Amino acid sequence: MSRRSQFRIQRDTSLSVSANEIGVARRISIFVKKAPPKPTRVFDTYWRFATERQRIFHARAAGQKGPWTDDPVLIQHKFTNAYRASDRTSQYLIRNVIYAGPDDWESTLIRVLLFKIFNKAQTWELLETKLGNITAQTFSAARINDVLDEASAHGQKIYSNAYIMPSGPANIRESRKHRMHTALLESILRGPIGKNLTQSNSMERAFGVLRGIPGFGPFLAFQFLIDLNYTPFLNFSEMDFVVPGPGARDGIQKCFSNLGDYDETGTIAWVTDRQEQEFSDRDLNFQSLWGRRLQLIDCQNLFCEVDKYARVVHPDVLGLSGRTRIKQKFVPNMNRFAPWFPPKWNINEHIPML
Repeated sequence: MSRRSQFRIQRDTSLSVSANEIGVARRISIFVKKAPPKPTRVFDTYWRFATERQRIFHARAAGQKGPWTDDPVLIQHKFTNAYRASDRTSQYLIRNVIYAGPDDWESTLIRVLLFKIFNKAQTWELLETKLGNITAQTFSAARINDVLDEASAHGQKIYSNAYIMPSGPANIRESRKHRMHTALLESILRGPIGKNLTQSNSMERAFGVLRGIPGFGPFLAFQFLIDLNYTPFLNFSEMDFVVPGPGARDGIQKCFSNLGDYDETGTIAWVTDRQEQEFSDRDLNFQSLWGRRLQLIDCQNLFCEVDKYARVVHPDVLGLSGRTRIKQKFVPNMNRFAPWFPPKWNINEHIPML
């Protein structure tokens, strides 16, 4: 059964009766409405946070000078954008890794995975400065290791702290973490992963391909798939499939006292489907991404961010992790901000030119 079908079943349950059973020449369906999740006051904060965070994004995109909000929590602490693709690292990936590189699938695949494993623009720039344009043909674990060995020896941090990369599969024995990862990438380049991804007929199947890579857990496999889906070679709808991460589960726990007849995945779909109604009910003027609605991945991320936001705004509401502080502080970047998105989304022409 496809994930889309699962989402539909989460919304309602149908009992079908055949024509033979009721003596008429048609088939009828009786729909039984599923019990929806029961919101807490944090669910109201979820939508208000999304609106203000997106307003800040548009203010920056329009060239307005900061500070861009009077929300004391947003001024002090770092939060991702309402849309995942708007974040600084995603923007760098889209511009400088995917669409600034070679136009073949194998090279794009290895470039995206290499960038995302370290998830740090400085590491990527170091590698391309030292080694030139990285392609499937020029990829060399040995040469990359030499560069990263030297950087590490000089105290340079080569991994982002956005998430923790596992060391790698047990069958790869290397002395350093980054050496295990480059060996893993070399095996991916030699294997069927690229072909299997492009032959997948759904995002869920493609997720299964990445999930099969040793060391790629559910969270990383899904996040990497979203990144690969920014390329021109995959074209899955971001409304087809979602995997709740640990932070999103915390946020869901805070936003709902119970989930009714839904699980966490179905709850994200339920929330995404209802976005226009939820904004309207609160008289919120949410500025979309130039006509693009929040997708499943965006609403998943917003649950993660509202979990952090609620630690300050709703300190009495505890999530699954029990965390009570927001670690990362907001440091304003006053450089020109000109967002750019995968051309297949057809929204770049609507972005104001500064």
